[in-house]
Amino acid sequence: MRLGALLVFILMWASSSLSAGLSNVRDAGPQRRCFDRACNPRIGNLALGRVLSTQSVCGSNSSERFCFFKQSARPRGKQSCSAAKCARCDAAAPGQAHPAAAMSDSSFRHPDTWWQSAEGVEEETLQLDLETKFLFTHLILVFRSPRPAAMLLERSQDFGRTWRTIRYFAHDCETMFGLAEGLPVGEGAATCTSKYSGALPCTRGEVIYRALSPWHSVDPYGLAAQNQLAVTNLRVRLLRRQQCPCQAKRRGAAALPMEHYAIYDFIVKGSCLCNGHADHCVPAQGYRPGPEKASSMVHGKCVCRHNTAGDHCERCAPLYNDLPWQAANGIMGTPHACQKCKCGGHARSCRFSRGLWLATGRRRGGVCNDCLHNTEGRHCQNCKRGFYRDPSRPKTAPDSCKRCFCHPVGSVPSGGGTPCDPSSGKCTCKPGVEGPHCDKCIRGYWGFHEYGCRPCDCAGGCDPYTGDCVSGSDVEVLYAAAGNPGNGSDNSETALFRVEELFSALHHSEKCECIEGNLGSPKWFCVAKFDYVLVVKVMSAHDKGSHAEVEVKIKKILHQNPRLKIQQGSVTLYPESWTVQGCTCPILNPGYEYVVAGHKNWKTGRLAMNTRSFVKPWKTSLGPKLLHIIRKDCGRR
Repeated sequence: MRLGALLVFILMWASSSLSAGLSNVRDAGPQRRCFDRACNPRIGNLALGRVLSTQSVCGSNSSERFCFFKQSARPRGKQSCSAAKCARCDAAAPGQAHPAAAMSDSSFRHPDTWWQSAEGVEEETLQLDLETKFLFTHLILVFRSPRPAAMLLERSQDFGRTWRTIRYFAHDCETMFGLAEGLPVGEGAATCTSKYSGALPCTRGEVIYRALSPWHSVDPYGLAAQNQLAVTNLRVRLLRRQQCPCQAKRRGAAALPMEHYAIYDFIVKGSCLCNGHADHCVPAQGYRPGPEKASSMVHGKCVCRHNTAGDHCERCAPLYNDLPWQAANGIMGTPHACQKCKCGGHARSCRFSRGLWLATGRRRGGVCNDCLHNTEGRHCQNCKRGFYRDPSRPKTAPDSCKRCFCHPVGSVPSGGGTPCDPSSGKCTCKPGVEGPHCDKCIRGYWGFHEYGCRPCDCAGGCDPYTGDCVSGSDVEVLYAAAGNPGNGSDNSETALFRVEELFSALHHSEKCECIEGNLGSPKWFCVAKFDYVLVVKVMSAHDKGSHAEVEVKIKKILHQNPRLKIQQGSVTLYPESWTVQGCTCPILNPGYEYVVAGHKNWKTGRLAMNTRSFVKPWKTSLGPKLLHIIRKDCGRR
């Protein structure tokens, strides 16, 4: 059979045996070959573009003469043998070299190139080393010299550590190998054939090996088939030369130098090993290109589909281990795609738990790894200790678990942490403590401490920090300063205050006579030429002796000097402190909102406040009035 016709037959068989269902996939077009179907990369020549090694090459040491017969068919008589042709082989001369690479070049582009062994060699070894594991389906050798009287084919699946003979070839199997032709010795053992060991034709004789029988449908992704097809190295051992029959028929031919092996083509048909989860491959690690670049290279690293990963798609992708990995079914076309674990967007990977899979009736077995966004649990479904689920955010949002802001002193610890209600963030307070963060004493209690707050030993109430008994009006002022204005106003934005942050007339109201600003005279307001007019909420305050520092949050900017660059956010105001009087004016109580107007100290850059500043508790009705004065009476924008 001619090589062209033989290749057509082999390719037709390979297309049907590798997967009975792949024809439907091909019909769907290249973009949908792997969509919801098993798929496989194309079959090609694994030797093309790779390095073949041999024990010898003719003309390695010096130019040597060789002869051959161009007898491509069985001679019908003595005169049918043409005369021998002779030439020279020189590995250093391009036109006379016959290297091993000639066997793996394109048989269509270079039909008349070949490898030739050194003269007189009796045994020779040809070897193809692959950079990774491939599926191997056929071997085709096209000899230029007479085919060997005996040879064998060996395969390694572990990169040459162990080898196994997969076919014996001999003119006489019994004499050469002690094997009956066609009968294996033991289960899974190789058989011997005499079909490809005849001396004729003297040139272009073929040797063919098929890894699978063309008469049986087999799933190429199944374990049994892959044990038979997988290969990392292929080795052909030529054991016994034989002469062309024409050599005995032509006078003087017996003395000609014809004791060598020569091969036109070494074709290893196969494909990238992808377990039915990829339709094309890219170069694998360790790939060493041969001397000739080939556009139709069969590479070994799969571009995986079906949520699989690995050089051979031999495992599920990191976040797709909810079911055990399976190879695709090459006969039915079932893809057996890997399923995504249910981690709520809070993990980058998961692992398969066989115990969980069995416990759920083989429905799911994924356990999420290294939960992110302060989550925990088998499916990252819970917030970590010390965090709670924000009901206003989707459970899949990265910020759905918020930190518990429970005061470490006022809340009840558990296991060394400061947990809160995982569904609301509410803290569990110690006795006598209240607030969403357990950060203050209940009215009628004092002494915020690790044991909680103790009851006041007074009829009318006490100072929440010292326990000193005070009258009813003073109690209102003290609890307003502590963030308890009235009987339950919403103070969610109030900062957590410490006793040393409270200042001014809060504890010395009898010594201070701070005058509240009056808008009765717009003329006075305009003459003051304030650098800023702001609506602020007082967050905290500190008395520094010579001055005070008040942290405020700006709610509105009604006016500012063009030279100022005040923006929304938090700033510090600096009231002057009259420590000799025991108070600071103007009074700015933490937790309250004020409209403040003052000047900037251009030397220090501070927003200063003193008795000349305008301070008034904020009411919504003040806004239009102040804007009218600033724009109409003062003529400022």
